[in-house]
Amino acid sequence: MAQPEKNTANRNPSLGYVAAIAGWFVPGLGHLLLRKWNKAVIYFVCVAALAVIGIAMRGNVFSSGSGDAFDTLGFLADLGNGIFYFLAHVINPAGPDVSRAAGDYGTRMVASAGVLNLLCVLEAFQIGSGQKDEERDPG
Repeated sequence: MAQPEKNTANRNPSLGYVAAIAGWFVPGLGHLLLRKWNKAVIYFVCVAALAVIGIAMRGNVFSSGSGDAFDTLGFLADLGNGIFYFLAHVINPAGPDVSRAAGDYGTRMVASAGVLNLLCVLEAFQIGSGQKDEERDPG
């Protein structure tokens, strides 16, 4: 059976980039710009909950400039949180405490939130640029 051809007339790479950048900076904002209301709210709540709880548990938020490869990977994962990465010191001014289990779990939650948001950014880019078939996934 022949595959239906994708409609290439709806492709707009610049919309994809705008949605991706907005979605990285504020989780769910890219989907909001694309009028995917349910996805926008769910993605924001999930990423925000993971990030804020992880930071409140005094998880470590990695910074750039480390020579260690694992610290660099942690920084890239944490940077995926967008605005929550930059507000980490406001949310928890005491800083990280990974000497306790809660702080160690918090570090993992912050990194998970960043990776989850990066996946949401990728989806926002695909939807905005017309690469994702929205007839099968109307969400």
